[in-house]
Amino acid sequence: MQFFDTHAHIGLIYDDPIEQLRVVQDAKQAGVSRIMSICNSLHDFTMVYNTLKNVPGVYHAVGVAPSEVSNPGKDWIKIIESSLSLPNVIALGETGLDYYRKFGDKRSQIELFVTQLDLAEKLKVPVIVHNRNAGKDILDILSTRCPSAGVVLHCYSEDAEFAKKVLDLNVYFSFAGNFTYRAARNLHETALSIPLDRILIESESPFMEPAEYRGKRNMPAYILSTAKFLAEFLAMDFEELSAQLWKNSCRFFKLPE
Repeated sequence: MQFFDTHAHIGLIYDDPIEQLRVVQDAKQAGVSRIMSICNSLHDFTMVYNTLKNVPGVYHAVGVAPSEVSNPGKDWIKIIESSLSLPNVIALGETGLDYYRKFGDKRSQIELFVTQLDLAEKLKVPVIVHNRNAGKDILDILSTRCPSAGVVLHCYSEDAEFAKKVLDLNVYFSFAGNFTYRAARNLHETALSIPLDRILIESESPFMEPAEYRGKRNMPAYILSTAKFLAEFLAMDFEELSAQLWKNSCRFFKLPE
């Protein structure tokens, strides 16, 4: 079995390059063959990319998160575009909307998000979407601007009804460690209501650790716990589900299986 952690903030787990490399090594020993490295800012992207750009199995997304809306950086659009031509930089993100933290104002967040969606369409790359307390606006925007290469709603947090409304779009749903929490009924209902070939899993490390690791700093290696819980919940053979998740992830990011 092999696993693909589709969303890991390696630079937030550790800021030391040696420790970052160790995180990747530990993940591979656990069976996590591929990791999508995510950064919120372009500065952090550069730092992490320079450390991990030659590490087999590590891929990168580049984008500006809503947390950076007040200061995305000089020439940030050009930087994203040029970065997407670098080796193993294969997705735009994370980007999206976050009304929980109230970064900037809604209009500025929406403008930042839409600009990146349009850039992704221009470059034909998939997008990793952050959504916190902004489901209605995310839905309204994607209904008219969903990039042809697709989007993944990472660390999915809405309910099954929301998921049904975007199924006609090229949208995938990624579950993190919080899927293993008993109280996450909205996520459980969603998993039962969407096609299996639209599901991805992620660590969202160092956040959202699975239930068995509560209180610890989350790691990419821990996605096996999420995968096992998902298999049990769906009453599926673990190896069969793992193979499907791998296939889904490779399809979404346009990588060979």
